Amino acid sequence: MDWITLIVAGLFETAFAFSLGKMKGKKGKAYHLWITGFIGCLIISMWLLALAVQTLPIGTAYPVWTGIGAVGTVLLGIVCFHERASFARIFFMATLIGSIIGLKMV
Repeated sequence: MDWITLIVAGLFETAFAFSLGKMKGKKGKAYHLWITGFIGCLIISMWLLALAVQTLPIGTAYPVWTGIGAVGTVLLGIVCFHERASFARIFFMATLIGSIIGLKMV
């Protein structure tokens, strides 16, 4: 159950990074809505991470959490923000995924 909590925490980390991207260039009500989403996702992500590290080692949980957030943010950047999907980006993202899986297995 703690691994599921950690994965969901990582997804909320991706969501708060996505909110930051959507805030760019916004003004007024739209900006305030995205910053509210950012703060909400940040709080939920940190809370779930704190729950997960009650039983998981911090040296494993934190890198997995940030890795999920990083991979998710890169994918959202490519899909939603039309960032370049170069071979190097995909290669290093795959390397990061392999490292996350390796940390979980160890």
